[in-house]
Amino acid sequence: MIDKSLGLSSMQVCAIVRGKLKAGGAPKRVKVGHGGTLDPLASGVLVVLVGKATKRCDQVMAGSKRYETTIDLSRLSSTDDLEGELTAVQVDRVPELEDVERACTQWTGSVMQKPPAYSAIKVNGQRAYALARKGEEVELKPRPVRIDSVKIVEYNWPMLTLDITCGKGTYIRSLGRDIGETMGVGGVLTGLRRTRVGRFAIEDAVTLEELPDPMDPWSLSLDPELFADA
Repeated sequence: MIDKSLGLSSMQVCAIVRGKLKAGGAPKRVKVGHGGTLDPLASGVLVVLVGKATKRCDQVMAGSKRYETTIDLSRLSSTDDLEGELTAVQVDRVPELEDVERACTQWTGSVMQKPPAYSAIKVNGQRAYALARKGEEVELKPRPVRIDSVKIVEYNWPMLTLDITCGKGTYIRSLGRDIGETMGVGGVLTGLRRTRVGRFAIEDAVTLEELPDPMDPWSLSLDPELFADA
């Protein structure tokens, strides 16, 4: 479990791990993958799979995810986050806590969600966020997702911090946008951290800097129990 830092793609993390393993004597073609993309604009848990464990990718990705996110309700963004073009929103009435609670409840369960332009979805073979950074227009169609719970951690207008548990394919940027739209305000994601993937928690994760370099590939072991509830 890697605690991924901001700015790195999931595949960049895998490449760094592969390099450390090769330096430690692993075969040049050692397989390294991950159990669910975490895009460059997010930090937190990234499950890295090595060798035969890469076959467990779908099993890990099927597990529920947990995130902590902070949303600015006073603005909108072309990308639903701070990297897009920001626009201030005229708010006639600042939502009360009860309004926020109702909006969060409305976006809990099985919902149709339009992914943000800055997402890891592939469009014509390229990641959507890569196209968006080039200035190309990215239009993604709504799709069904499962959101198990949306809990308010802190609300101090215009900032809203949420603890979210959801299923595969859910985009928290879109959720922040949609919750804000439900209340007639903005919704720009200002921070995103994944704290759990299945039973893999942030408390058990290490940073890339904490990994040995070189890394001994023979010290790695796969405990089947880790995947029992993934």
